[in-house]
Amino acid sequence: MYVINRSGEEELFDTTKLSTFIKRAVSFQPKLNTIDTSKLVSQVKTGLASNMNTSDLIPFISETAASLATESYEYGILAGRLEMFDLHSNTLSSFTETMKLLDKEHILSKAFMEKVNQYNYDIHIKVNRDFQYDIIGIRTLKRSYLLKNKHGIVERPQYLLMRVAVFLTDTPEEAIELYNIIADGWYTHASPTLFNSGMKQHQLASCFLMSMKDDSIEAIYETLKSVALISKSAGGIGIDVSNIRAKGTRINGTNGTSNGLVPMLRVFNTTARYVDQGGNKRKGSFAIYIEPWHKDVQDVLKLKLNHGDELARARDLFYALWIPDLFMKRVEADSHWTLFCPTEAPKLQDAYGDEFDRLYEEYEKTVTTAKRIKARDLWMQVCTTQIETGTPYLLYKDACNKKSNQKNLGTIRGSNLCCEIVEYHDKDETAACTLASIALPKFVTQHGFNFDRLVEMAGIVTKNLNHVIDKTSYPVKEALNSNLKHRPIAIGVQGLSDVFQMMGLPYDSKEAMDLNRNIFETIYYGAVKTSIELAKKYGAYESFKGSPSSKGQFQFDLWNVTPTNRFNWDELRKDMVQYGLRNSLLTGPMPTASSAQILGNTESFEPRTSNLYVRRVLSGEFVIINKYLQMTCMKSGEWTPKLIKQIIKDKGSIQNTDLSKEVKEVFKTTWELSQKVLIDHAALRGPYIDQSMSLNLYLSAPTHSQLTSMHFYAWKQGLKTGQYYLRTQPRASPIQFTVEKEMDCESCSA
Repeated sequence: MYVINRSGEEELFDTTKLSTFIKRAVSFQPKLNTIDTSKLVSQVKTGLASNMNTSDLIPFISETAASLATESYEYGILAGRLEMFDLHSNTLSSFTETMKLLDKEHILSKAFMEKVNQYNYDIHIKVNRDFQYDIIGIRTLKRSYLLKNKHGIVERPQYLLMRVAVFLTDTPEEAIELYNIIADGWYTHASPTLFNSGMKQHQLASCFLMSMKDDSIEAIYETLKSVALISKSAGGIGIDVSNIRAKGTRINGTNGTSNGLVPMLRVFNTTARYVDQGGNKRKGSFAIYIEPWHKDVQDVLKLKLNHGDELARARDLFYALWIPDLFMKRVEADSHWTLFCPTEAPKLQDAYGDEFDRLYEEYEKTVTTAKRIKARDLWMQVCTTQIETGTPYLLYKDACNKKSNQKNLGTIRGSNLCCEIVEYHDKDETAACTLASIALPKFVTQHGFNFDRLVEMAGIVTKNLNHVIDKTSYPVKEALNSNLKHRPIAIGVQGLSDVFQMMGLPYDSKEAMDLNRNIFETIYYGAVKTSIELAKKYGAYESFKGSPSSKGQFQFDLWNVTPTNRFNWDELRKDMVQYGLRNSLLTGPMPTASSAQILGNTESFEPRTSNLYVRRVLSGEFVIINKYLQMTCMKSGEWTPKLIKQIIKDKGSIQNTDLSKEVKEVFKTTWELSQKVLIDHAALRGPYIDQSMSLNLYLSAPTHSQLTSMHFYAWKQGLKTGQYYLRTQPRASPIQFTVEKEMDCESCSA
């Protein structure tokens, strides 16, 4: 068998060289003990095409290794190491020289390059850390994160992390400290921060929340321009549209009637397709928030359906209901519901709680052109749409406003693309948020969970997200106005399900419930403590006065929940009232689609959907195995081809295997858990989350009654976000793997 070398000449394929190459990767620390080198060499030789270019060999060998992942998760790590050898052979061995090379492309900021040239950061780069990523992590980094020039990728993962650290900090000492923390995988910043740190266009925020500026052609297109500018700079966007007049409403200026929301949203849909995030890195993503009293709500609910008139569809947008409690009460009571044009009921959007109820009932009596329907008819349409499309998202307006530390600013009208950011915004203020997520598996030790280190890490993340606020460039002035005034951040997590499985705790056990609550209480405490320390040094955020925190109220006080005795909250309360907070908001667990792939953790606080599945990402398709299940079975000598075949047959479930009852309980998939458990977990962590959380719910074959029961339970538990996506299973599976669909939004990936 011959291959074509880099000089274009034929060369005999040498299996000895291949074996030596693979053994070198296997022996890299930590050593991979489950790799059968001879088997892999044989597989590569069998699949090798005649006269293959040597430049294509490494990807082929790594993909062949990855194909053996059902036998051991270590094959995925080996595949990543092989690709990293290739990347290292084609890139410079100096961070400084690489940044100078990229500077010739005129993409890096002058201030960043001055920092690079003033200190030798190369001596602090730990090259071996590049070999910790598995094949999915490497491919994800190569596809979207590592910087390129016209010849290809020039940046290594460690250079990316050092670039972020240098840009976000003010001194070399701070940069080295941050580099070591993120390079060791304790936490990660969000995708836009990783993309754009050090760049001339350094927009680092993930999420933007905005209102339609006004109900006029001029204001609508002004809003559209802002949306395009934000999307261009890699931001995900939530837009509330409940102030735009409904279809058929009279327009005084032209003596005509309005076309309503649908044609306008189709224009936004086209913009989402055209203005992608960051230049072909990800498609533009906009979430549309509408309140269920709007006359066009039934038409909006049809926009994502897979059937019907194409001119009445806008499928690239994501739709969300911003639901007042009164609607849920009317559905529960099987009462009527009244739909209004916002020109007829102009105060509803900016009211919540008792004031909303009073206004709504007053408008019902006085607005003669209102449309009355059965509340349950609209609810059934919501459920039907969710069954078909997984949306609309459901967020509860009263819970979001009553439990907000920004309630002193005004009424919050909507959330972001992923339902975890809940911030005040209006026509003059576009809310923005900077995100990061803590990798929880790093805190599991042989002695249990390290809460002291978690407090410390939450503080470190808070400090560095404050740097992000000050270092970012804002795509629109309204975002600058808002972010510097209120300084919100959102700290999330990844790998919570991994933690439970590492510690042998079933997701639905009381022990897991308690650990979940304790983790989020710890993060909140660490974040508040550090935010107070920053306020002592730099002053409280501008709009602190009048906020719940200025009155000594923590998030759990707004939930009427008593925290554990783990921390001295009373002492912290005194400091908060005296010195203030540097940040109006601190915690908000987001989806961590890409960053969890890079670090090899489960996403956010999600339970595993399967113990064995195919992960389809932009860069390819790979088999993923639950390494904690494999390690558990290897200890007992039960990881056998028979077991693997059974798991594949059952689409990632182990419930029909001969494994012990205890193991089956720990490794249940989300499809085997009651959704009540997921909601209970959310309710336990909620009092320590001052924004909200991206809560997905899972039903294999949902019915209207199941959805109704589930959603009403979540609402009554006081959740702010009742549902992000409804995840369902396909009725037929063409391959014997569970297919995990990639999250629609990576902007919130932190």
